Amino acid sequence: MVETGHFALVLAFALSLVQMLVPLVGARTGNQPLMAVGGPVTVTGFALTALSFASLAGAYAGSDFSVANVWENSHSLQPMIYKITGTWGNHEGSMLLWVLILTFFGALVAVFGNNLPATLKANVLAV
Repeated sequence: MVETGHFALVLAFALSLVQMLVPLVGARTGNQPLMAVGGPVTVTGFALTALSFASLAGAYAGSDFSVANVWENSHSLQPMIYKITGTWGNHEGSMLLWVLILTFFGALVAVFGNNLPATLKANVLAV
C-alpha cells in the first residue's frame, strides 16, 4: 500500500506540471481545448494526492515500520489517535497535508468554477 501511495504522489507531481503549463499556454493563446485540460488534471491530481496521504495515514495506523517516516515518528504502543495525528505531526507529513489541502481547493475550483470565465479559470488552476 505504501508503494502505491508513493507512486500516486509521483504521478500527482507529474500531473501538477501539466496543470501548471497546459492551461496557462491555453489562456495565453486563447486555445479552449488547452484551457479545458486544467479541470480533469486538477481533480485527478487531488485524487492521487489523497491516495498518497491515505497511504501514509494507513502506514501510521498500522505501525508499518518499514516506512522510514513512520519508524522515526511513531511507536507501536501509541494510542490510535496519536498514530493518526502523527501522520501530519512531522515535516514530511505536514507538507503532504498542505499539498492535499491545496489540491482540494484547486479541485473545488475545477468542479464548481463553471461560472468563471475560461481564461480566469485556466489561470487560477495553473497557479
